[in-house]
Amino acid sequence: MNHDSISALVLGAIEGFTEFLPISSTGHLILAGELLGFQDNTGKVFEVVIQLGAILAVVVFSFGRLWQVLVGLPSDPAARRFAFAVILAFLPAAVLGAIFHDFIKSVLFSPWVVCVSLVLGGVAILVIERMAPRPRFRSIESIPMTTALGIGFCQAVAMIPGVSRAGATILGGELLGVDRRIATEFSFYLAIPTMLGATVLDLYKARDDLTANGMGLIALGFITAFVVAIPVVKGLIGFVGRYGLTPFAWYRIIFGLGFGAWLYYAG
Repeated sequence: MNHDSISALVLGAIEGFTEFLPISSTGHLILAGELLGFQDNTGKVFEVVIQLGAILAVVVFSFGRLWQVLVGLPSDPAARRFAFAVILAFLPAAVLGAIFHDFIKSVLFSPWVVCVSLVLGGVAILVIERMAPRPRFRSIESIPMTTALGIGFCQAVAMIPGVSRAGATILGGELLGVDRRIATEFSFYLAIPTMLGATVLDLYKARDDLTANGMGLIALGFITAFVVAIPVVKGLIGFVGRYGLTPFAWYRIIFGLGFGAWLYYAG
């Protein structure tokens, strides 16, 4: 197995483990890619596309719930509220991502940006976990459409690598009165259209740069991410409900400062 294949396996495992944790999967992939020398055009597309492998784990794990919503759309008001909440929350990232895609990829996909975002995001978690209001919405179907849109704008902030899509949506939900466990569950479902859209856009933008070998590496990372993500999806809601996000905040701060120190002294 050559270096690129090993890198694809390692990065796929990192993606599967970190996608739904509030520690920024994209940020970890950028930093790991820096260590592994996997930062060419293929590597940058790889970092986004393999996230869809982790998202597929949500689809498989939650297939019953998703199918129930799909078949209930014509007649079930609760199913329509569920679907509309996810769609509204998806729109800010879809619009802003399309507008700022090239700027984000060319300027913000930097190890230093990731380190700073990890530390600031960790501090934000510690603050927000203490000041979040008492939850008022204890099911996805009860989330008002304005609240769903607000969560969507929080998710859009996570286009900055290192912020964490999962962290931004969970914390945004908490600030807007959504129960932490429900905010975590909503983050799972919101990831499906968000990462599908990001993957399609990245593949289209990089269509001239991808080779057969590059697509093979993406496929390898995709499968690895899917396999590793399944146990994370199964256990995360219970973990967050019991311990909150504070353990992840300290991890972000320590890891961000540590990797930043390494960048400084190595560079």
